[in-house]
Amino acid sequence: MAFENPTREQIKEILMASHTIAVVGLSDNPERTSYMVSAAMQQKGYRIIPVNPNATEILGERCYASLKEIPEPVDIVNVFRRSEYCASVAGEATEIKAKVLWLQLGIVNEEAADIAARHGMTAIMDRCIKVEDSILLPHGK
Repeated sequence: MAFENPTREQIKEILMASHTIAVVGLSDNPERTSYMVSAAMQQKGYRIIPVNPNATEILGERCYASLKEIPEPVDIVNVFRRSEYCASVAGEATEIKAKVLWLQLGIVNEEAADIAARHGMTAIMDRCIKVEDSILLPHGK
């Protein structure tokens, strides 16, 4: 059976219930999409945890080299990496017991979605979390 993203109503429920977003591949360059999207989500009240082994701090938050290093619960793992890296990210996301694996706009990896589903996680692919949040929760949570 082909992968299908959750419905808009389900995505709205996910966003409303989520507080902490680990962003894999978050760049420290303010001109990169990952930075702009994460900054917007942070301004909407979400806690952003950067995952980037090449930086120590982004958006005023401590950076972690991998998901496994994050010392607190994570609701959503938002991925800004090429699709060939997403299966290993999904594996790490299951290890930290994240609830949602979210692959950003333009990123699709069926294996990653399968890994997430086998571990009880919701997978969302090829969608921008900032766009979905703006459409579904225009006035905040």
